[in-house]
Amino acid sequence: MARVKRGVTAHKRHKRLLSAAEGRTGTNRKLIKRAREAQMHALAYATRDRKQRKRDMRELWIIRINAAARLNGMTYGKLIAGLKKAGVDLDRKILADLAVRDAPTFGRIAEVARGA
Repeated sequence: MARVKRGVTAHKRHKRLLSAAEGRTGTNRKLIKRAREAQMHALAYATRDRKQRKRDMRELWIIRINAAARLNGMTYGKLIAGLKKAGVDLDRKILADLAVRDAPTFGRIAEVARGA
């Protein structure tokens, strides 16, 4: 049986790795071993940060809702509790969007929460 030489396959794999490492600095884009390590770290960070982004966005929404609620004479906790008692089923993303873009509507929602 003839011997199989792996040079073409390895070269293709290395080129794919180095093209994925474009934009990095120094040896992280030039050397195969360092590029592989950098790529593995980048993929791990991307996986972790997809979860982190969800937490960060919820935190931002809560900050925006709290600021708008305080402009309407309430706290965030009282607003959310009042909305639950009133049966208003708006999530934090929509409430934050209303707080930023449509203050009069948010004010009416705060009145509903205050009444409940």
